[in-house]
Amino acid sequence: MSLKERIKSNPVLKRIALNFLMHPVKARPQWWIRIFQCFYLKRGKHSVIYRSVRRDLVPFNRFRLGDYSVIEDFATISNAVGDVSIGSHTRVGLHNTIIGPVRIGDHVNLAQGITVSALNHNFEDPSRTISEQGISTKQVTIGNDVWIGANAVVLQGVTIGEHCVVAAGSIVTKDVPPQTVVGGNPARILKQYDKEKGEWIKP
Repeated sequence: MSLKERIKSNPVLKRIALNFLMHPVKARPQWWIRIFQCFYLKRGKHSVIYRSVRRDLVPFNRFRLGDYSVIEDFATISNAVGDVSIGSHTRVGLHNTIIGPVRIGDHVNLAQGITVSALNHNFEDPSRTISEQGISTKQVTIGNDVWIGANAVVLQGVTIGEHCVVAAGSIVTKDVPPQTVVGGNPARILKQYDKEKGEWIKP
């Protein structure tokens, strides 16, 4: 059993390790962890992370940013509860929030104010506060060549296929097939590309 597995299986050790790495009130990496991020973050050539980006990135989960990709001002990226992988030639827009585990492909454009979250709070037991019941995670996957409009929300467990468009303000709660345009709350299919006809067709 690896050290990581041993800590995860022991509640006392897990709490000690988390308090050492994560601030118990601020819910972000301790300052002494953040100063070493340059040693454990994997960044591709010519990638850019602007200075104002909140990097809640810890060494016990993976973070990867591909070649020629950009994370713009005032975004928040967190791998505290799961890996975050962002492909090449991808742009994460202003004020985006990405909470892992999330996998984003190549040539993806995320506009402003988008939330992509693989995290959900447990609430089933009404005799306990929601904050006491922990969280669940389920990976979000965004395929290659996807455009997501401003202020959209992509929820836990969703997969968005290649060459899709998500309209601004949409709430995506279910998987989106490749070559599909979706919009609304909850998001529904607006158009799909018909390969035989060579055009976009409304359902």
